[in-house]
Amino acid sequence: LPASGAIPPHLQEVEMGVMNGLAVARICEGLKREGFTPDIMIGHCGWGEVLFVKDVWPNVPLLGYFEFFYRVSGSDLDFDPEFPSTTIEPTRIRTRNTINLLSLDAANWGQTPTEWQRAQYPEIHRSRISVIHEGIDTDLVHPEPSARLWLRGGASFAPGDEIITYSARNLEPYRGFHTFMRALAKVLEQRPNARAIIVGADGVSYGRLPERAANWREYMLTELEGRLDLRRVSFVGWLPYQQYLAVLQLSTAHVYLTYPFVLSWSLLEAMAAGCLVIGSRTPPVEEAIDGTSNGYLVDFFDANALAERICSVLRDPAATAPIRAQARQHVLANYDLKTVCLPAHLELIRQLTGQPAALGGAALRRRQRRKTAARQPVSV
Repeated sequence: LPASGAIPPHLQEVEMGVMNGLAVARICEGLKREGFTPDIMIGHCGWGEVLFVKDVWPNVPLLGYFEFFYRVSGSDLDFDPEFPSTTIEPTRIRTRNTINLLSLDAANWGQTPTEWQRAQYPEIHRSRISVIHEGIDTDLVHPEPSARLWLRGGASFAPGDEIITYSARNLEPYRGFHTFMRALAKVLEQRPNARAIIVGADGVSYGRLPERAANWREYMLTELEGRLDLRRVSFVGWLPYQQYLAVLQLSTAHVYLTYPFVLSWSLLEAMAAGCLVIGSRTPPVEEAIDGTSNGYLVDFFDANALAERICSVLRDPAATAPIRAQARQHVLANYDLKTVCLPAHLELIRQLTGQPAALGGAALRRRQRRKTAARQPVSV
């Protein structure tokens, strides 16, 4: 160690993970002293919280949520040459996975939302990680032909309007905000009636803030000054969920771009809402969108191709009805919360805890009839 006793930068995240794990372990020890023993333990394995829970309850199964395994190449860090990663050295990436790897050893089994996320983990561990998405509530997220939206300042949106939508937690390069804005300027120039609703805050979820602007929104507005008709662009920040759903339900063309990184729930929500999605041709998106039957794909960096695709959709939105319907059907078949994802989660938990498999509706009714018959008086 340096003379000051400081933790080297490569180990700072490891130290934080260990401290998180120790804090959770102390709480678990207190619960154990009170006589509590869980049936199963479930937790995120990226930040250390579940590192030591098996040391408290060694015979209780641990199901780990494995969200992301960092890679120096072929993933997010070396993807965008315009905004290369400068804050994380390649040598730090290997140690950044330390908590992930320790958690893989501690957990009885793992779960991750997508095939691409599982593929980022070392091959030797993949057979112990199930791919089960968190799920989309398609009863809540659905097409609504009569949707309307009113925004502060007087802007209103109705079915039939030419509406381009974009949504991210924060407006930043990881989610293709720079490419989208460059394309949007071209679209608004060609489509005089088109308007854009942009959902997302000015912070940073991933990566870093720009050097010459307070945030990426200001950065792109400076770059596009004089070329973007801001009278037709609504930056709405974060919205209440029902308003956010109205944005999706009104969308004529919804854009979702991402580095090779964790797939946003918003993509699947947009598909479930019946959006015509134009996504980036990156592996996480390609897992959900095939590029023809349930949505379109464009090169992440090609703002011209994105603008052309948006304009083609705006010219004839009715022609995309089958694609919109298939997008929702794809979510229903593969990501529905109630019929696909939650049952898969519960079945995995039952397997790990040794509980019997869940009974289907017919089997439950047969069991109930047998119980009822057993309670009936018998004549002799």
